[in-house]
Amino acid sequence: MKHADMESVEAPAALEAAGFAEQGARWLDVCALEDIEPSGARVLRRAGGADIAIFRTAGAGVFALLDRCPHKGGPLSQGLVFEDRVACPLHDWQIRFADGEAVEPDRGCVRRFRVRVVDGRVQVDAAQLGEPDHAAPPAGP
Repeated sequence: MKHADMESVEAPAALEAAGFAEQGARWLDVCALEDIEPSGARVLRRAGGADIAIFRTAGAGVFALLDRCPHKGGPLSQGLVFEDRVACPLHDWQIRFADGEAVEPDRGCVRRFRVRVVDGRVQVDAAQLGEPDHAAPPAGP
């Protein structure tokens, strides 16, 4: 296990305000894959919404989740990335990348974002960035 190395980038405010789709762009180029260390994370900051954590697994898988644990809102981008999940730095809740669900015995879910790698560039589905987060209230104790 390795603590997520983290850097952040800003979502272009003009594109975000326009909802991206009106600009004709479906995918937002975020960074080069090599800019995210294996078992690391990068934060995409959004002007009108919560940050998005973009994770790279040790096996070069790339996943994007809302950067907020469903338990107490901890920053997942600062958690430990291992195998197919991230452990929240606050209370060690483990969140699966594939579905955003907490691993039992914990219960909760975090929003996922579509992400892809094209020609070594990490891209996030721009249409999703303008959608409301619909964050559920934090889970119990």
